[in-house]
Order: sequence, then structure tokens, then C-alpha cells
Amino acid sequence: MYERFYEFGLSDEILKSLSDMGFEEPTQIQKLAIPPLMMGRDVIGMAQTGTGKTAAFGIPIVEKNVRGRLRKPCALVLVPTRELAMQVAQEMNRLGKDKGFVSIPIYGGQSIERQIKSLLKRTDLVVGTPGRLIDHIQRKTMLSISSASSRTREETSDSEVSSLVLDEADEMLNMGFIDDIETILRETPPTRQTMLFSATMPQQIVRLSKKYMHSPKKVGVDAKELVVAKIDQVFYEVGQNDKIRALTRILDVQTPALTLIFCHTKREVDDLSGRLHQMGYDAAAIHGDFTQSYREEIMRQFKGGELDILVATDVAARGLDINDVSHVINYSIPQNPEAYVHRIGRTGRAGKSGIAITFVTPREYSQLRLIEKTAGTKIAKGTLPTGKQARKAKEQELAGSLESAIREGRHKELVPLVGELSERFEPQEVAAAALSLAAGDVEEGDIGEASGPRPSNGGSGMTRLFLTIGKKHKFKVAGSPRTWPSRSSPP
Repeated sequence: MYERFYEFGLSDEILKSLSDMGFEEPTQIQKLAIPPLMMGRDVIGMAQTGTGKTAAFGIPIVEKNVRGRLRKPCALVLVPTRELAMQVAQEMNRLGKDKGFVSIPIYGGQSIERQIKSLLKRTDLVVGTPGRLIDHIQRKTMLSISSASSRTREETSDSEVSSLVLDEADEMLNMGFIDDIETILRETPPTRQTMLFSATMPQQIVRLSKKYMHSPKKVGVDAKELVVAKIDQVFYEVGQNDKIRALTRILDVQTPALTLIFCHTKREVDDLSGRLHQMGYDAAAIHGDFTQSYREEIMRQFKGGELDILVATDVAARGLDINDVSHVINYSIPQNPEAYVHRIGRTGRAGKSGIAITFVTPREYSQLRLIEKTAGTKIAKGTLPTGKQARKAKEQELAGSLESAIREGRHKELVPLVGELSERFEPQEVAAAALSLAAGDVEEGDIGEASGPRPSNGGSGMTRLFLTIGKKHKFKVAGSPRTWPSRSSPP
């Protein structure tokens, strides 16, 4: 197996681009996929996000498909989301910059007139979402994307699409794009080289590969090994109402660099990001209801470190590629094992380590065990930081901020006020009171494990009891005088 990029027989331009991008040696999926792709074979790659699969298919495309000044795309990449379209197009341009390779993203929510203008210019590769690509095919603005299905390889024109990539095929399937994908596959020349990359291989993807691919070479990276090797996984058992306290303690004590938090619904995302923002954390939300311009601005801030925390839904986070995410927190446990692998794969990227944290309520233990079994991993049970630890962490953070303020002279305007207060109180008391206000309230009580049903409002020592009784036992609905027997009634 090849261990260095130059062993693939790549051009000097590509090797220089890889060096400029910081790549030192190929990842496992690149070692497996690049050789057969360079030979022109169709390839099915089993690989999750973060394994380097964009370069795995991108390097062969750039090497083989630069056409000088022809204004026709030679390759297509289908992706599930607009974020991934922009990300892949950007990386392809970086790979091909020294070869003059031009890639453009095409996706919904962007002006179609602007996209048409881009397509009329010199374009080597189009990266797009299925729905918007269908729009262009119907408008006949994709130029020579389609051709007669009966053509042989010898008859195929140099102006036609010769390479097609289905990236994150399982996600496109989950989002209902299967019909659009088949339409695009039928519209491209049958002699094209087809590359399919997917973290999982559901039956519909298998059927698609058999119908539209020619003797594909199957390569894969064991996602289970990747998850275990690069990411520290831990779960905390907490009640639903304790999640926000548990989260803030983790954020205060572990002080992650960039944190990606997952919730199930858009409403949960909005509620959580709003509460975190009110509590003084640099947090923002991202989901499908926001405009494209807003989402792009939030991603720019998050990548640039202007935001520490991004709260997202699964759909909105697909395709996010940020190397410095240190923590992924499943505020809501993933609804399926595949989603768990996709979520935590957002950390531990580019060879770095990462931490994946999952909050689990008692009712979700079976889901946790299913995730462990399917992903072939063991998620350790953790102990939440105590209130005292959280308080201490905040005090240390305040001390650092205070030192910076003094060094930079940002406190000068408040010196007279401190002088006035010091005439009535001891200077140490004034300083301590100011720090107390800055620190805010930290609940120091421990967060207990939610090991069973919570006590009812009747007070401690009481447990809610469920009885399977109804009309035939002469019980009526709640609110009726005969709903419950008197205390003197026999059990």
C-alpha cells in the first residue's frame, strides 16, 4: 500500500497543493481509493466525514480532468447540503489551484441567475445539491451535462461529464433525494467514471450502485475503529430538567475551544442557544429555518473563533468541516447509531483528538446500548463536575480576565469609583463583591443521577405509582369525585 502522496504518481502541481494544504501523508481512505480511481475504475468508498474522502476523489478528478479553456464541466459532485457544496468546492479549488482547475458550488437558496453566469464561464467541476442540479438540467443551463445514453466510450465527447461523485450518499438518501440522484445519473454519459462515498450502505444505495456503476472496486475504512481511536467518548446520566446545569458545568470546567452541540429539533436548538447566550456564553444556533446568508455568517464566526459554541440540528450540521472542534455534545441522544457516528465525527479531525459527550436519561439507556453495539464501541460513564468545581473554574477564568484588564489599562475609568467605595468598605470587600457579581450564581448542589421516576409533588419519600385500571373497575377520568378511593379504602 502507498504510504506517501508521491508514490501515487501525482503531478508536481498536485503535490505542491497538498503540501500547501498541510497534508503530510495520505489517510487510509486515500490510500485505498486513489490507485483504482487513477486507473479509471468506478469506486465505492465506505468512509465517514472527516476521513479525507474529499481529497480521495478530488485528487484523481483534478489530475485527469483539466481541459484548458473549455467552458464545460468535466465532473460533477452531488452532496446533500449547501454547506457541504461550498466546502467541497473550496477544497477542490485548493487542490487544483496550480493546475488552473475551477470548481463552483450550486445549491438552493442562492440566486439561480448568478449560478447561470458562473456556469457560462470556464468551469471544470460543479459541486451541487440534487434539487438545484435538477433545476439546471431542466433549464438546460448545465451545458453538455447530458448526452445520448447509447454512446460508447470511444464516441463520448471531451466536452461531456466524465466523472460523477455521490458524496455522503446515505445522507442524500435519508433526505429523500433518491429520485433526483437517479435522474442525474441517467442524464450523464453511461461511460462516466462513478464514485460513491457513504458512511453506511443501506439497501437502496446498494441497488443504486448495481444499476449505475461498472464493476466498482469496493474500499472502506472501519468507522468503528476511527471513532474509538480518535475520540474520547463519555456519557452522563442526567434528568431532562438537569441538562442545562450539567452542560454549563462541563463548559465551565473543561473550557473547550470550539463546541458543537446537537439537539433533535429546531425549537430545542433555539431554546438552548438562547439560554446559553443569556447566561453569558458565546453561543449561536444553526438550523434549516435560517437564511443562507445568516448560516454562512454564523459558520464564518464559528470557524474564526468569534463564537465558542454552535448549537445545531443533525441536518444543519451535515457537511461541517472544522478542524478545531474539541467537543461534540449530544444534548439530545442521537435517534440512530449512524447519526451518532456522524455527529461525533465532527471532532477529532485532521489527526487531532476530540471529546464526545452524550446526555442520557434513564429511558434512553436502551438507545445508548444500541449505539454501542452498532458502532462497536464502549462509551464510558462519567461523573459530572460538582458545583464547587464549576465555581472554582469560573473564579480562575475571572482571575485571568482581571489580570488582562489591569495589564491593558481597561480599569482606569473605574478607579475613582473604587476609591469612593473604599471610604465606606474595606478594599478587599469591594474587590470581592465585584468579582462575585461578575461570576454570577453557580448552583453548588450536586446533580443527582436520574435513576428512576422522579418523586411526585407530594414531597420526599413519595413515589409515583401507575395502576392499569379503568372503567370496568368503576374508576372515572381525572377530576371526578370517584377518581381515587379514599385513604381508608383497602388496597
